[in-house]
Amino acid sequence: MLQSLLALPALIAFDIDSEGRLLVGYDGSGIRQVHEVDVDGNWRALTALGERVLAAKYVPGSRTVIVEHDTGGDERGQLSTLDLTGEGLPELLPLVHDDRYLHHLIAARHGRVLFTTNRRNEVDFDLVALDLGHGLESVLYDGGGFVSTVDASPDDRWVLVTRGGGPANSEQALLIEAATGAVTEVTGFDDQVFIGTVSWLPDSSGVLLSADFDRDRLAVLRYDLGTRALTEVVADGKRDLAGWASPDGEHLLVSANEDGEVALALHRIDGEFVAPIDLPPGGCGAILVESDPRWSADGGHVVLTYSSPIEPQYVIRYSVADQETVTVKAPDAPELPDDLRHPVTDRVPSFDGEEVPVFVFRPADGGDGSAVVLVHGGPEWQSSKIWNPLIAGLVEEGHTVVVPNVRGSSGYGKRWYSLDDRDLRLDSVRDLAAIHAWLPSIGVDQRRAALWGGSYGGYMVLAGLAFQPELWAAGVDIVGIASLVTFLENTSAYRRTVREREYGYLATDREFLTAASPLNRVDAITAPLFVIHGANDPRVPLSEAEQIVAALAERDVPCRLLVYPDEGHGLSKRKNRLDAFPQAFAFLREHLAS
Repeated sequence: MLQSLLALPALIAFDIDSEGRLLVGYDGSGIRQVHEVDVDGNWRALTALGERVLAAKYVPGSRTVIVEHDTGGDERGQLSTLDLTGEGLPELLPLVHDDRYLHHLIAARHGRVLFTTNRRNEVDFDLVALDLGHGLESVLYDGGGFVSTVDASPDDRWVLVTRGGGPANSEQALLIEAATGAVTEVTGFDDQVFIGTVSWLPDSSGVLLSADFDRDRLAVLRYDLGTRALTEVVADGKRDLAGWASPDGEHLLVSANEDGEVALALHRIDGEFVAPIDLPPGGCGAILVESDPRWSADGGHVVLTYSSPIEPQYVIRYSVADQETVTVKAPDAPELPDDLRHPVTDRVPSFDGEEVPVFVFRPADGGDGSAVVLVHGGPEWQSSKIWNPLIAGLVEEGHTVVVPNVRGSSGYGKRWYSLDDRDLRLDSVRDLAAIHAWLPSIGVDQRRAALWGGSYGGYMVLAGLAFQPELWAAGVDIVGIASLVTFLENTSAYRRTVREREYGYLATDREFLTAASPLNRVDAITAPLFVIHGANDPRVPLSEAEQIVAALAERDVPCRLLVYPDEGHGLSKRKNRLDAFPQAFAFLREHLAS
């Protein structure tokens, strides 16, 4: 069963053109590639690389596509072009290539491409406009910082940039005048603001931001260029909202995140509600980290990615005129197992009276009494109600799977995602102990509970085993952090500047970083550990996995390390997932047996 679950293909929406044709990412080959789906539902493969495609966008007014792709999971995006005027598989032609640096595709406009790059000093990301006709580049922003969101105004006079650089998760929004480079601060670092989506009004008079400026929850706000004021468009004090303005200025697509389930609705551009978008219940109508919803140029259609705990990602096209949706799935998509189930949502009381949101996935027969607590990465990410074949496979094995959003997670407001910052780091680990204490209330044998997590979730696995050695029977660590000190010392330069804000600074917080590192409590670890890592990981270096495994081997603690030479921060290639995860499942089967 696990092999078939891991082999289920997934789609994500990349773009939609003025004719209604779609660019989608599809991993039917085992590695995500770009395909075009025309208005009649016919598919055409556009790439056949041995590496994944990260993004793709149409160049308006042409049959040219810009593609971002990396090598071996190194995240050093390179930009290439595809000419779709011919038949068959188009040739991939280099556009911006230098594999020493990262290049991230921001937008494709008439005759030009916007991208960010860290090639100036490897740390800061500059915004560059490339003229497709003459090949000339112009720098629109080089003011430093980790640039996370960029959007240029329709009249090309302005660019709105959001960058990290303040404390913890705080971001700053900057308005840049393209002709002069003059910068206006929209929000400052002192405001402790997280900024999500950005979209301009079609007349370039203002820009919409999804932000938690002066509030706990993300709301859709308007920044007016005339008054230089931020005003509220759509807000909900109990849910995080994001918004995308239509290119014709008529409508606003709004997503609402409620406990990991994301609903979508159509509003007028002034925020007035029009209608909900009919989506299957219990899932997410916007997977923001990979694929924001995209409007067609005329504002008549939206293309988005949908997923739920019982359905792998697929694409939906929504028509504004008739308020109907059309599902786009791969022509060779297999039938799904009929016993997949939605989770039950619960709250777990923690050590200080806070309540940790959790999703509980139970086998149909109640399970065998064992449990796997699966912790997300980030740390400021959120476990959402989306497809995860690992959860489905663990449930099929008989385990109850508990998926928490420990303090520090997004999706529950600014206060919640700030509760693990800097010297509060170990409070999130204490949430794991609270979950362990709660397990008997759902019929789980506490002696047969394991931790599973990737990236920061991998740190949480190691921290749970190190700081709570009497609680956990085993751990599965995927690309996790063993030492906060060596992680910050050895990660990519651009990552260090971002992550020190969240974890602490090497220059001033080394004592705490050392104390909070599982590697420095390795003598306490007794539970067996299974570790998976990519050799090209630019975020959490392979040395993090190697040093914890070596330390445990010296102490005769059962430990195994799988390293994949063609992967980075996680396993993006199906062949590697099919190799690694069955071995991890067998490891849990052995150590959680009754």
